Amino acid sequence: MSVMKTALFCLVAFAATPLTSPASAQDVRPSYGTTVNLATAKKLANSAIIEAQKNNWNIAVAIVDNHGLLVYYEMMDDTQTGSAGVAIDKARSAAMFRRPTRAFEEAINKGGRPSVLNLSGASAISGGMPVTVGGKIVGGIGVSGASADQDEQVAKAGLQAVQ
Repeated sequence: MSVMKTALFCLVAFAATPLTSPASAQDVRPSYGTTVNLATAKKLANSAIIEAQKNNWNIAVAIVDNHGLLVYYEMMDDTQTGSAGVAIDKARSAAMFRRPTRAFEEAINKGGRPSVLNLSGASAISGGMPVTVGGKIVGGIGVSGASADQDEQVAKAGLQAVQ
């Protein structure tokens, strides 16, 4: 089997495998809805940045549509350079896999195979959250720059803009 076929097989096998237990939330994950628009993306990012500023955390925040494509991005002054791409990866993972990136992190900590994440492009670092409106996923928000738990706190604050 060629390397490309092997990678594709692993990706398909990973996507079809629940990350938690056999009775996972796979069947109850929200469907995709109409994609997030620019105005909503800016509201999400603004709410996240307000939370980060309140805590003196320098972060990057990315908002993607329900297909994982970048809609809006902002990076606060003096944010570590490495956070630029990580925020986008977290947002993309949350939207495309319809779950918080914490789910990947927890699955790996419980003995999951981290190598499969490299093939799928999923981020296994907390701080990425799906954006839902009316019970449907419209995008994802990803935050990077502080600790993983702090990034998730900021992402959740961003979600308050659409609640």
